[in-house]
Amino acid sequence: MADWISGLVESGGYLAIVALVFLENVFPPIPSELILPLAGSVAGRGGISLVGAVVAATIGSVAGALGWYWVGWWLGLERLKSWAAKHGRWITLSPEEIERADAWFDRHSGKSVLIGRLIPTIRTLISVPAGISGMTLRRFLLFSTLGTAAWSALLIGAGYLLGEQYESVGNWLNPVSNLVAAGLGLWYAYRVLTFDRRLRSS
Repeated sequence: MADWISGLVESGGYLAIVALVFLENVFPPIPSELILPLAGSVAGRGGISLVGAVVAATIGSVAGALGWYWVGWWLGLERLKSWAAKHGRWITLSPEEIERADAWFDRHSGKSVLIGRLIPTIRTLISVPAGISGMTLRRFLLFSTLGTAAWSALLIGAGYLLGEQYESVGNWLNPVSNLVAAGLGLWYAYRVLTFDRRLRSS
């Protein structure tokens, strides 16, 4: 797969990076931990420019994040509360908890999106609550772009410096991604199992 992506980036250049990173954000069949360091390695060989790779990756990633932002916007706070009233256990939130979570997100939306775009797995998910909370598109684009550019520059820069050893970046980050995903799974299971107890105590 790495050879296929490398050939695609070398032949398609920046458009290939935009497309691959966009797809990774919409439905992650290929992790950015592979795409971005590989793009950096290609830049190191002179196939593309380092700055151009970062810009292309940022555009593709933010475009993918926008899709999830609009999903959250379409869902909206009132619709989510209505679902919670009927199926609260499976989304692990009561309408009252959603109100409190929305108030918290309103206070910290900028830094939540900025930091969230730097964390594996959370990078995509953070766009949904941003849309649900009604975060303005301008603020979402600003903080999402800043976080995405930092993430892209870090991974592409690492691939640029490592050259043919770019896969080491994925080897370092994959355990982190797996840990975050496992943590989210455990947290969800805990919330489902304790839903009734939390509902009675609220």
